[in-house]
Amino acid sequence: MEEKKFRVESDLLGELNVPEEAYYGVQTQRAINNYHISRKRMCDYPDYVIAVAYVKLAAVETNHALGQIDDKIADAIAQACREIIGGKLHENFVTDMVQGGAGTSVNMNANEVIANRALEILGHKKGEYQYCYPNDHVNCGQSTNDVYPTTIRLALIRMNRNLIVSLSALIAAFRKKGEEFKHVIKMGRTQLQDAVPMTSGQEFNAFANTLEEEIANLNRNAALLHEINMGGTAIGTGLNAAPGFPKVCAERLTELTGMEFVAGADLVEATPDTGAYVSYSSALKRLAVKLSKICNDLRLLASGPRCGLNEINLPPMAPGSSIMPGKVNPVIPEVTNQTCFKVIGNDTTV
Repeated sequence: MEEKKFRVESDLLGELNVPEEAYYGVQTQRAINNYHISRKRMCDYPDYVIAVAYVKLAAVETNHALGQIDDKIADAIAQACREIIGGKLHENFVTDMVQGGAGTSVNMNANEVIANRALEILGHKKGEYQYCYPNDHVNCGQSTNDVYPTTIRLALIRMNRNLIVSLSALIAAFRKKGEEFKHVIKMGRTQLQDAVPMTSGQEFNAFANTLEEEIANLNRNAALLHEINMGGTAIGTGLNAAPGFPKVCAERLTELTGMEFVAGADLVEATPDTGAYVSYSSALKRLAVKLSKICNDLRLLASGPRCGLNEINLPPMAPGSSIMPGKVNPVIPEVTNQTCFKVIGNDTTV
């Protein structure tokens, strides 16, 4: 077996061995050593990695426009960012998603990967930071405290778009069943007791309509994520950022992503503000509560088949018992419920 090779990098804490082939550097290596918490890494969330690359691309283009970085280095950093946006180098984003330091390890992981790829583009070796430095060049005019929240906001907006696509498909499926069952008469119930007649079509259309409301609610709350604090640096005062950075960076990020971002009117206020995350998480919880209710209805309506309601047949997805041949369980509503409970629990954490 070939012996693994390392390069030596150093930071304010001293020297550390980093795998020779790795694009990350010493601070990321410290994060690898320090954090074995969730075992979920940045690279497990491609939208998150792409989001931080967009933020770094907007920042370097801003710094270049404001005369902070020369053409050659700016071009190399920009190329590295675009490669990451295109799906390359993601395996080098290895920091655990749960880490101390308010996101510094995440920001430095990105800075180091981008810097080392830029060094290659410039014709240098990984770790030769005198030619392109993670802090002074890739992180120029920035802090973890503006990069990290901006990245989270962009990632959530991207993921919200994907969620809307999936939710729309589910709504369409319920509407299709609503049309299919529009002439099927059944008993409506309150407190599980017979109430008044209805159609199964009305039932499935109600499922569709209650979820349709959630698309507007998700988008309404995702809109709060479009205000960013880039250029506020450490605490919102803009220390070490070039004059005009916040406005220009928001404009560049808008142009690059096609999503409209605006700089916060008061960056000292915007930097610690977590209200948008709370609101969006609440919207996810509201959707989860509704989905859970639908799952419980479907499971109850399909109960039996001999000694339950047995009004509908759910598609058989897997054998339901190791001891009772022929038993089939409603596994999809059940696993959806588990996911909903996870979302509800996450909202408590947020």
